[in-house]
Order: sequence, then structure tokens, then C-alpha cells
Amino acid sequence: MEERKCTFCNRNMTPGTGKIYAKKDGTVYYFCSSKCEKNVKLGRVTRRTEWARKVR
Repeated sequence: MEERKCTFCNRNMTPGTGKIYAKKDGTVYYFCSSKCEKNVKLGRVTRRTEWARKVR
């Protein structure tokens, strides 16, 4: 099985968990939680978010 990393916080996700979001232009985002998904939709950057930098 393939392990994926969250697009926002770079945390490893076990197979069968998380969300996959595909945009019209073909880019695919993998999210480990709704918290990461909401931060991307709000336009936040990982390096400016303190909790995501600790995970990386």
C-alpha cells in the first residue's frame, strides 16, 4: 500500500484515511484532517502557520 503525505502539514497518512481533492487543472491535494483542508482553502502558507511547522 502507498503511504501519502498531507499537502499542507506533510504528515504521513495511513491508507484509507484523509481526503483527496482534485482541481480542474489536474492538481491533486491530499489532506490528513479538515483543519489542513480549511487552511489551504483560506490561502494560508505552511511556513507561516506555527502548528504546521512543528509537524514538519
